[in-house]
Amino acid sequence: MVASLPSYAELHCLSCFSFLRGASHPDELIGRAKALGYSALAITDECSLAGIVRAHVAAKAAGMKLLCGAEFSLVDGLRLVLLAQDRAGYGNLSALITLARRRSGKGAYRLTRGDLEALAPAAAVPGCLCLWLPGGGEETKVMDGRWLASNFPGRCWLAVELHAGPNDADLLARQLTLASQCGLPAVAAGDAHMHLRARRPLQDVMTAVRLNTTVFDAGHALYPNGERHLRTRLRLARVYPSALLAETLKIAARCQFSLDELHYEYPDEIAPHGELPAAYLAREVEAGLVRRYPQGLPLSVRGQIERELVLIAELQYEAYFLTVYDIVNFARGQKILCQGRGSAANSAVCYALGITEVDPARSNLLFERFISRERGEPPDIDVDFEHERREEVVQYIYTKYGRERAALAAALITYRTRGALRDVGRALGFSTGTDRRALRFAGVVG
Repeated sequence: MVASLPSYAELHCLSCFSFLRGASHPDELIGRAKALGYSALAITDECSLAGIVRAHVAAKAAGMKLLCGAEFSLVDGLRLVLLAQDRAGYGNLSALITLARRRSGKGAYRLTRGDLEALAPAAAVPGCLCLWLPGGGEETKVMDGRWLASNFPGRCWLAVELHAGPNDADLLARQLTLASQCGLPAVAAGDAHMHLRARRPLQDVMTAVRLNTTVFDAGHALYPNGERHLRTRLRLARVYPSALLAETLKIAARCQFSLDELHYEYPDEIAPHGELPAAYLAREVEAGLVRRYPQGLPLSVRGQIERELVLIAELQYEAYFLTVYDIVNFARGQKILCQGRGSAANSAVCYALGITEVDPARSNLLFERFISRERGEPPDIDVDFEHERREEVVQYIYTKYGRERAALAAALITYRTRGALRDVGRALGFSTGTDRRALRFAGVVG
């Protein structure tokens, strides 16, 4: 029996945002880690930070420390996990993911050792800690480990991941020997793919879908057991030496980055050279009011404009409004039909800038629906552009800001019932013509 439960931080964990690999949502992983008494949990989806926002929200609500990271497989087979220590590290991690994804088609990425070195001349990926996931032959492992030790000095560990295999004791001994040969410390990690063992059947089905095969034909592509879940600390104490568990806490303590540190950063060139965004916005609003009200500005509108500008200045959102204004101006200049909509219609400033067409003199605006101190984030200005010429607007943005600084926001597409049934049915060996009743009989759906 274990006298007391060891403290532990899980440093390698995939969520469902590692598409068709992870079988649990970020909030499920956070909730389970909290229930197990973990000191911290890292979400390390493969070449992605897509699940980190949901994990952050769940971690704040649960009072759980969250580590931000990502898993990578390099083109030469080297596998590692990077964890952001601070804001600079998070930026470098994001840049690395962007670089890797831009090189490949949808759903793929490509990364080399040179890319890790390119972010700084002295060391690889500054501000990030590295967990090495050894693979390949013994000679290759030693070379890989020594390369990592050299390029991540004082910031790299060999991750020992044991999952109740037939030779765990031998594997542990070999990993510790390898770590010593490479001059690296060792640390325990779980390679968790689910928050509960009960998700193992789902994880198997997802693997089969990813490989375009059936569960019955997937063979060794499926994990041999359900150990890749968030395990109890009692279980971990029986699997790993105490020193490897304690090392997880040292790594977690070095990771102090939080998404709360992020804030919107707008282009400096949005205002004319030498003019502050606040002054430029006020000037453009005044010019817009003259165009909107050639017969004179109503006092009610003047009061509304002044209240909005004070709040915009207080929250430092001038550059946000000017960015949207610049895009709308381009569209108007090219005679591309566009129209602001949604809560932005409650803004007299948006009307003055020509972003929306709701006249504040003829309606009762509720500006607080659009922007408020309490919300703590910029307002949402939605602008529709005519479908046939939308690409012109996209290319204008790329041209103005450069492709290194502009991107289309990703859309998260989730399974609908029909698509889920089709893919699950195929993974279980049913023909595409199998109806819902057969799948219910098989226990796939309720």
